[in-house]
Amino acid sequence: MDAVLSERDKMLAGTPYDAGCLELVALRTRAQGLMRDYNQTILGDPQRSDILTELLGTWNGAVIRAPLHVDYGMNIHFGPGCFANFNLVVLDVAEVRIGARTQIGPNVQILTADHPRDATDRATGAEWGRPVTIGADVWIGGGAIILPGVTVDDGAIIAAGAVVTRDVPAGATVMGNPARPQKQKEG
Repeated sequence: MDAVLSERDKMLAGTPYDAGCLELVALRTRAQGLMRDYNQTILGDPQRSDILTELLGTWNGAVIRAPLHVDYGMNIHFGPGCFANFNLVVLDVAEVRIGARTQIGPNVQILTADHPRDATDRATGAEWGRPVTIGADVWIGGGAIILPGVTVDDGAIIAAGAVVTRDVPAGATVMGNPARPQKQKEG
């Protein structure tokens, strides 16, 4: 007999789930309280590290300027030496992994949540997520948006305002909407 998956298990597996189930509502409510507490602290407040340790899946001492906005927090994993500027938004219905020493500009959005394209299907409330992986030593410019399922490899640069819809190879620079690789200038 097959085990029945909870809505949380479905969410983490990337299959359609009901975001309105009581367990997920409770987890988002928990995250909202922790975000509120964090966003009211100031730099140097020792409470900040306690809150981020409780909120995030892996914090690793990342410097994260408030405000920070997440769905759950627990699905976000920072490598050591990361920096995130003001107003980072991470919709973490699936896992988000951010590699060591990655720098994130202000107003960046990292989105794992996805929805049906058909309006009738959307009306059912079903949604799902696809993980986002960002490698080490990546620089993400202000206002960039990284969409569900994207992998950004080590050393890549995401230009300010770029909308990243596809994987970005190691060392590449992408810009635009949708983001496209830029040719490297010689010399």
